[in-house]
Amino acid sequence: MATTIELSEDKVEHEAETEVRNEAENNPEVKPAPIKKVRKSMRFNGVLVSAYGYTEAEAIRKLAEKVTAMESGLDELGSYMTVNEWFPKWRELFKAHKGITKATLSSYDGIFKNYISPGIGDMQLVQVRHSHLQTILNKEANKSNSLLIKIRMIMKELFKRAYAAQYIFRDPSATLELPAGTYKGHRIITEAERKAIYALAPNHPAGLWVLTLLNTGMRPGESVALVWADLRFDLDEINIIHAKESGSNNIKAPKTEAGIRVIPMRPLLKELLMAAAGKPDDPVFPNTKGGFMSSSTMYTMWASFKRTLDIQMGATVDEDGNIVKSIVGDLKPYCFRHTFCSDLEKGGVPLNLAKNLMGHNNISTTSDIYTHTDREMLHKSIDMFDKVAGGPAIAPDATQSTASDNEHTDKN
Repeated sequence: MATTIELSEDKVEHEAETEVRNEAENNPEVKPAPIKKVRKSMRFNGVLVSAYGYTEAEAIRKLAEKVTAMESGLDELGSYMTVNEWFPKWRELFKAHKGITKATLSSYDGIFKNYISPGIGDMQLVQVRHSHLQTILNKEANKSNSLLIKIRMIMKELFKRAYAAQYIFRDPSATLELPAGTYKGHRIITEAERKAIYALAPNHPAGLWVLTLLNTGMRPGESVALVWADLRFDLDEINIIHAKESGSNNIKAPKTEAGIRVIPMRPLLKELLMAAAGKPDDPVFPNTKGGFMSSSTMYTMWASFKRTLDIQMGATVDEDGNIVKSIVGDLKPYCFRHTFCSDLEKGGVPLNLAKNLMGHNNISTTSDIYTHTDREMLHKSIDMFDKVAGGPAIAPDATQSTASDNEHTDKN
């Protein structure tokens, strides 16, 4: 009953304020009476706590919220910080100091400004609920999965840190889910594309680079930072300890500790790499002058490989050699990382191990990709169950290619 009365009082006062404003707008000679906020105060553990509202009921409600938060051990000032006020503090405390590039920090700023701030920016941290955050994600359901993952990551980081700092007594981002969306980001390559890539690679300058991406799941920026000393042929391992800095051509450590990792070298890839091996400090995938590839060099290499692959797979070309109708249109180097992750799933590699191989900082990033299930997977699962349960063994499908078996070991 008390809640109903408070809401009624709020409504009456709000309508009165609106009436005064409307009268002033319609009659310039009428000066609206100044709207004064109501203040309510009390002492909590010897500290004077105050709250303001446009109505007495609102002021009392806000005062009660403050006291409740303080009783829970939260920092009063931090609790009533707005999300817009918290974002730059979070950015400086937990991102900027890690040596993250200006380009990456700028992308955080853009995502916050364009997608998060419009929905919750003016809200106090303690006011934000799970539904507010999920609404922001759902509203952008038609965007790429890559963007949705970044929006969710920033929101989760913002509120996880606010919770750890005891600015809020519950984390509203804990169970955020990605909407289905229209996927416009990196995709898994088709089996036809896979076969065509393996056929083309030995005869193209970018072939070894492309096969390495497909068989290791490393990021393109990590691949161009490789030197031969990073490849341990005696251990069949590739050590990822450097990466090209995003937004520049500088070679530096990966942006997160998870990025520093070891990737097993598959036999076929090992054979190809050993045949091309150079001096320990030389880049594994050099530019024409023997140095590290730049972003523009990578683009040129990939554009050449993709064009040749497209034509080889039957793309329509006009008399001037321009591709009129593409077969592999949206294929990108990052698709090989996504494919690697999918192959790991098909091969039955546990999620936590896939996370390590991918160099993901959060297991949720891996699980967003690790969701592929097809008929082949279902049948393989039943075969495994039959063997454990003592049922009849089912012979493998004769249509499954050897290439498929070779490729189900890697992920993202």
